[in-house]
Amino acid sequence: MKNLYISLFIVATFSLTGYSQSQHSRFDVNGDGELTVSDVSAIYDHLLGILPSINGHAYVDLGLPSGTLWATMNVGANSPEEYGDFFAWGETTTKDVYDWSTYLWCNGSNNTLTKYCYKEDYGYNGFVDNVRVLYPEDDAATANWGPGWYMPTYAQIKELTSKCTTEWTAINGVYGQLFTSRINGETVFFPAAGYHTDTWYQAGVNGYYWSGEIGGTTYIAYILDVDADGGTWGNAHRCNGYSVRPVSTPQK
Repeated sequence: MKNLYISLFIVATFSLTGYSQSQHSRFDVNGDGELTVSDVSAIYDHLLGILPSINGHAYVDLGLPSGTLWATMNVGANSPEEYGDFFAWGETTTKDVYDWSTYLWCNGSNNTLTKYCYKEDYGYNGFVDNVRVLYPEDDAATANWGPGWYMPTYAQIKELTSKCTTEWTAINGVYGQLFTSRINGETVFFPAAGYHTDTWYQAGVNGYYWSGEIGGTTYIAYILDVDADGGTWGNAHRCNGYSVRPVSTPQK
């Protein structure tokens, strides 16, 4: 446990010394304009290589305008380079086969949807609920990691790809895309885990990460797609087995 008295002493020392405002800003980790115990704690963690966490799962603050915090690893993984588990969109457990015949929210095809449908042509017996964002109970990030975590929105994926540079690289022999923030230089790694349907495809070549939001057509959802050419957003059939990288938004 961190020593609160030491932290307070450090803060007091910085505050009482002749540091200019610009020098103080170097230590203002949370950007609130003040040097506090919170900032010292973050610096302490950084020096020791300790990442902050929510419900025991570490995250990286990339300094994004939205405040979005990206988890350091996939649901089901134990390290950033591990592939982790695969999920169909709106399902919270893994399975052997990922296709429309096994998809939870339909009656066997992409035009018999029983949940998350905004077009009658694709709903079972004309079913429509006009819900385009996953409920927490159907979100694999929330269901597996607990409150505070959720699958990113389309806007959060676009923000990640626009505010970061990318590098195709390997960690412990596992290839993937390293995103580096243009804002604060922090990084987050997405392994190229491939995807599952009736078998496992493209491991080491592509990585596909679900958003929690339906895409341009009711039977597809937005994704983050990473490969050797970079990272971008895309769309995919909801029944496919893709990776999940949770995000969180700090409480104001």
